[in-house]
Amino acid sequence: MHRSPALSARRFTADEDGAILVEFGIVLPIMLLFLALTVEAGRMMWSYQSVIAGVRDAGRYMARVTPADICDSGGSVSALAPKLKDIVEKDIGGTVIFPSKVKVNSVTASYSCVTGTYRVSPAPVGRVSANVTIHFPLGGILDLFGNAISTVTTDVADSSRIFGQ
Repeated sequence: MHRSPALSARRFTADEDGAILVEFGIVLPIMLLFLALTVEAGRMMWSYQSVIAGVRDAGRYMARVTPADICDSGGSVSALAPKLKDIVEKDIGGTVIFPSKVKVNSVTASYSCVTGTYRVSPAPVGRVSANVTIHFPLGGILDLFGNAISTVTTDVADSSRIFGQ
């Protein structure tokens, strides 16, 4: 019993056994894109929030160790930059808190003397700013879709009233 070629072709085109596998193959790249975007966005937000917390802590430290009369006596806070960078990058035990793909490029310290109706006028206000680069390990997956994001560089700053020692 031989079947006609037309009947065999109709049966082959009506068979849907592999359709799910083909659909999965079409959807898989989109699912990988969403996974990569989710992981990288979460990693970036965690890193950025950690940098903000480190800069805030460095600003508080600078507000305590800088003399309260710096506006009257003059001086510089630039010598504090290495210590402030350590505060931004490390926890209290000295362990680096960022993964290897997050790099604190520089930390700068400055102050200004703000005049006004304060208890002390001019009031010294310290400012700590950090320049940070975040490298995305999964950024190459985004390149498959034509929009690679491999690094983001940003500045984070915080100001605090200097109270002195």
